[in-house]
Amino acid sequence: MRDVNQSESTDFILMSLFRSGSHQLLFSLVATMFIMGLLGNTTLLFLIRLDSRLHTPMYFLLSQLSLLDVCFPLITIPKMVSDFPKEEGLISFGGCAAQIFFLTMMGVAEGVLLALMSYDRYVAVCHPLQYPILMRHHVCLLMVSASWLAGMLNASIQTSVTLNFSYCASRIIDHFFCEVPALLKLSCSDTSIYELALSISGVLILMLPLLLIITSYGQVLRAVLHMHSEKARNKAFTTCSSHITVVGLFYGAAVFMYMVPGSHHTPHQDNMVSLFYSLVTPTLNPLIYSLRNREVQFALIKVLSRVGHWQK
Repeated sequence: MRDVNQSESTDFILMSLFRSGSHQLLFSLVATMFIMGLLGNTTLLFLIRLDSRLHTPMYFLLSQLSLLDVCFPLITIPKMVSDFPKEEGLISFGGCAAQIFFLTMMGVAEGVLLALMSYDRYVAVCHPLQYPILMRHHVCLLMVSASWLAGMLNASIQTSVTLNFSYCASRIIDHFFCEVPALLKLSCSDTSIYELALSISGVLILMLPLLLIITSYGQVLRAVLHMHSEKARNKAFTTCSSHITVVGLFYGAAVFMYMVPGSHHTPHQDNMVSLFYSLVTPTLNPLIYSLRNREVQFALIKVLSRVGHWQK
């Protein structure tokens, strides 16, 4: 009877990440990281907005990354937390479509944005005299718009195609949110051609920005090695190292999820990797940029000193 009801219902069933009482610690950790990520990224947005020294192209692009990192966990974590301590939770067809659309849009937008941020570092190190022209505000707006438009276009296609398949068998998604690979496993239609197209597009979406990042930092490395001043080399490495760390975290999880064949990883591994890029990476990003960036540290100290002065 349960299978019949699932076939007739338009709802899907998400399997909770916390499937036993022993996962109370994991739940607490997820909730803590979620709050830390929101505080960290909103603080970074706040500092970039307030401090005039941070009104530069690099920090404008960083503010967009923080905005994405604020929104990304909000799509999945509140739903997952609200289903605790149940072992499963219902999500409507529309809710599932919304999760797929916004996750795909923001994932692609972040990948493109990280590539454009590497171009910003390339121009700053290799063409410092032309930097004000090549990275003027109008260009930065176009770069950010391009990342969002690329995400929206890809998300619109993937969401519409994925949800047009028939789901006439089990409605149980072995995942804690609606994601295209997990949903396709439930379809009773032939999805092989679409999965192949999805894999090819996934490789292109990941590899093209990654190629730009590798090319940009290859040029940066060559320029840095030719610098005679040790202070200039250290400054270049410092400004680039934070971004390289963030790129490694983001693309490491994305490559595993979308370029490694599904037969080579289990649903449990998919859950862990998805949790990493949807929660852990957005939480770590503001820490990486604030701990390794003196300008952000000075801006934070300045704001805290103002708060302390007002309280007195």
